[in-house]
Amino acid sequence: MKKIHLKMFSGERKRVPQPQKVPFDQLSGKQKAIRICNLLSLPLQMLGCCLIYLIIEMISRHSFTEAWEFMTEKPLVFLYNAFLIFTTTTIVWLFRRRVFVRTLLAAFWLALGCINGGLLAVRVTPFTGPDLKLVADAFNTMNKYMSVPIMILTCIAIVLVIAGLVVLLIKAPKYQGRMHYPLAAGFVVVTVIAFSGTTKLALENRVISNYFGNVAFAYEDYGYPYGLLTTIFNTGISCPNGYSEELMDEIVASEGEPQETSADQDVNILFLQLESFFDPTLVEFLNLSEDPIPNFRQMMKEYSSGYYRVPSVGAGTANTEFETITGMSMHYFGPGEYPYKSILQETTCESIPYVLKELGYSTHAVHNNEANFYSRKSVFAKLGFDTFTSEEYMKDISDVTPTGWVKDHILTDEIIDCLDSSDGPDYVYTISVQGHGEYYPEPVLEDPEITVTGAENREKNNYSWEYYVNMIHEMDEFVKELTDRLEEYPEPVVLVMYGDHLPTMGLEVEDLKNKYLFQTQYVIWDNFGLEKQDANLAAYQIGAEVLDRLDIHEGTMVRYHQTRKNTKNYQVDLEALQYDILYGEKYVYGGENPFKKTDMKLGVKDITLDRYEEAADGTWYFYGENFTASSRVEVNGEMLDTIMVNNSMLMVQGLELEDGDEIAVAQQSNSPTKKVLSRTDKVIYDAPDEPEVPEPAGSEGLDNSVPAAGGDTPLTGSAE
Repeated sequence: MKKIHLKMFSGERKRVPQPQKVPFDQLSGKQKAIRICNLLSLPLQMLGCCLIYLIIEMISRHSFTEAWEFMTEKPLVFLYNAFLIFTTTTIVWLFRRRVFVRTLLAAFWLALGCINGGLLAVRVTPFTGPDLKLVADAFNTMNKYMSVPIMILTCIAIVLVIAGLVVLLIKAPKYQGRMHYPLAAGFVVVTVIAFSGTTKLALENRVISNYFGNVAFAYEDYGYPYGLLTTIFNTGISCPNGYSEELMDEIVASEGEPQETSADQDVNILFLQLESFFDPTLVEFLNLSEDPIPNFRQMMKEYSSGYYRVPSVGAGTANTEFETITGMSMHYFGPGEYPYKSILQETTCESIPYVLKELGYSTHAVHNNEANFYSRKSVFAKLGFDTFTSEEYMKDISDVTPTGWVKDHILTDEIIDCLDSSDGPDYVYTISVQGHGEYYPEPVLEDPEITVTGAENREKNNYSWEYYVNMIHEMDEFVKELTDRLEEYPEPVVLVMYGDHLPTMGLEVEDLKNKYLFQTQYVIWDNFGLEKQDANLAAYQIGAEVLDRLDIHEGTMVRYHQTRKNTKNYQVDLEALQYDILYGEKYVYGGENPFKKTDMKLGVKDITLDRYEEAADGTWYFYGENFTASSRVEVNGEMLDTIMVNNSMLMVQGLELEDGDEIAVAQQSNSPTKKVLSRTDKVIYDAPDEPEVPEPAGSEGLDNSVPAAGGDTPLTGSAE
């Protein structure tokens, strides 16, 4: 025992005998194959990455032929992307379960390819880094792009893949040779360094580019893996060369002496962003049975109008919105970036609403979609809006398109409500949604008013294009209804209308008469006789242009565009100005951001809970003002199933209230999260006392109590 004890604690380490290497000619066929694969693992893994990448491009391009042509016509780009994938797979040499790790990484990359291919089936923009921050929005609209059977099959496929990986983790063989961890880790580091050098070399020789004028085209030219990597890590605005306080002073000084703003500002300023709205007669191959936008076209003839340069095609509504509201160009942000999901999560930003608030304007945003989409509920407060009316706060959203989007005609009353909500002038920014895709390649309109021919196949003729054209025809009728109402409005109004981007129809430059994909049209309508001045404008220029015509010259970005447009170094200085305001030292503001987040109210009209009453059998009625389909009765923080009888009455069945219960009416988000957006003041339920009933003579010992009758119950107790 003593010897054993000394041996155990003597500090000697028992060497684990290494397995003897069996001569190659004594191995079985399977063992020979394994040894050969181990010896050639490096070139085989690179070959496997090339195959994976070919499959990814095939899925993304929806064509094996196009993927093959890409590989053969741009071999350097193809090999660069395959090397990128290979670099991520070098970690397999740090594991014994190499078969499982290789399979897991291959599944990861193929899954990314499937996501991109799926998105490109329903929109023009591929899967980008900013999409990772839009996961919630993707779930919100999934039912509008995918049928229930497709969603079920997708979920089944995901479950099967996960199950297969679990089985592989258990069953897959392990590497039996000696592990050289320092050597493997060094190889990973060397590969990453080599990839970084290759990237620099590829950029210098223009094999790839770090500027994407068009994200979709860039992915086609430079490959999906590189495009995704760039849009994840290349965000924000880079610090310009020579950035300093002196440079910013020079830019501000270059604007010249500031013009005086007219003292009397009483014009209501309205912007109407029309979803996917443009002139279909500009499409070379389309034949339309009638003009789908006669009202908008007539307004373009009578009022200031022109082409409207936008930052995206087929998607990216929020970026056109950002440019129009702030006067900043998306050109200088990262490829595929959404400032709503990046920098505006952190800071406020100078905008037209902030400028006009200083002049006594009330500022409103209106959107007939749910409040949290593109994070508008939080972002609009950082852009200077006083109120935001989303679909959860609209009186009636029951009229929807066949694909589930709320129709635009309901916006007329909402815009008028904004104008009526204040005594002074108003700025109202409205985002429509009716023209949104998907434009299904199947019949969804029973009797279309406008028919379409001329596209490449019957489905796109009669179904996709026909559906789209009829939707924007209804939007055109909404525009006429709105301007008719505004024509009679007792205050001066200017209304700027434009499309946010072209529809998701796979259009190419040669398909359009104007030969430009990043272009819709705008019109500046008014009810007091502004002079017609036609011009082609960018989205980031139009706010300053409209204010200039109204003799308003306030705000850093507004003055810059009004004085520097079309001058030397206009774009270079614009980039520096945007950097300073959002990412730099804010020299133009004296070193401190002057814009404070507003205490933004959801909905223009107050939602109130005035009284409630019990009818019978636990059915309660709650009375108030401005209830909507999103209103829910809330008791002690629990949301109850609520029926909206009308805009002043809600009903809840099977409810038993107890003394001291807290009651409120909450507005529930229409997104799958079902979060509470706002609620009325809470009130405390005060149960009525049981009435005392005198006992008749001779009834001692009998229970003759009478239950309290239900009835009109005023709100009592404290409000929270």
